[in-house]
Amino acid sequence: MSIPVFLLTGFLGAGKTTLLNAALREPALANTAVVVNELGEIGLDNLIIAEATDNVVLLDGGCLCCANTGALHETLGDLAARRAAGTLPPFERVIIETSGAADPAPLLNVLLGHPIVTGSYRLHATVCVVDAQHFLASRASHPELDKQAALAERIFISKRDLADPAPVLQALRELNPEAEIVQSFTDAFAASDRAHKMPGSLFDSGRIKPHGQAGGIRAYSFRLPDSITWAGWSAWSRFVAAEFGARLIRVKGLLRMQDTGEIVFVQGVQGVFHKPQRFAEWPGGNSGNRLVCIARDLPESRIEATLPALSTAAGTQASYSTEDLAERKARQ
Repeated sequence: MSIPVFLLTGFLGAGKTTLLNAALREPALANTAVVVNELGEIGLDNLIIAEATDNVVLLDGGCLCCANTGALHETLGDLAARRAAGTLPPFERVIIETSGAADPAPLLNVLLGHPIVTGSYRLHATVCVVDAQHFLASRASHPELDKQAALAERIFISKRDLADPAPVLQALRELNPEAEIVQSFTDAFAASDRAHKMPGSLFDSGRIKPHGQAGGIRAYSFRLPDSITWAGWSAWSRFVAAEFGARLIRVKGLLRMQDTGEIVFVQGVQGVFHKPQRFAEWPGGNSGNRLVCIARDLPESRIEATLPALSTAAGTQASYSTEDLAERKARQ
């Protein structure tokens, strides 16, 4: 069985250290491996160190900490090999802490698509710590705050005792309406299938609902027809990767492929799309094709105009231009 991975992000001083240290003390999170990014801030000195082997430190409570001194996929591959050989405790999950100023997108692409990683691990959720005291005031000067929050499946709001979290929560709902706002340390790293569920409230009206501020990061939700095909998914993902690139920050969708009847969870990060995950039935019981796109500096009309490509006839290898898609939409 694949080992679940949690990617922990959050801006400088947001409280990742507090969250992680508190989480590792919970019995439910025993047997956790923590991979600390080379420029990471997490300090685990206050946890009792039992022993050290090479660059892996065994911590009290059955956890271990590993410094990521090379490529992330190499570090994870080494941990998996040593776990299989019995030279490390059989950890049950991995938490990867990123540096406060880091763009999590490249790490997400490694976790979702590198064969060394996907052979032993599965990305369970990206967890972002948001500082209630400074988030709103810092967004304009530090755009990475919005991106970290936009890429997250789970968000933990820290420093609630120092500032009213309500305005921050409203901003996060506009920025990333799909994210789950977690209330406790253990909820942040809980093993559930919530990361693969698309909240039905995003799609109640059956039309696009834009969120966020114009000119920045916005989230768009789409209800799609029943005519989605594998050829359409291939054509659409190639087109938007070439047309929008890194401006299309995150794509997530649940689709039933008309040609095969398969239900799949699809996702992409900054123009890189990864192997879909197949389901026997609709997760959560909410049927119907839907897609969430989180983008920077892209109006909804630009993304909406690409959607006809998803209905490309099965068995064809279509390649579209902006003009082709405009004509196709006009015919619908």
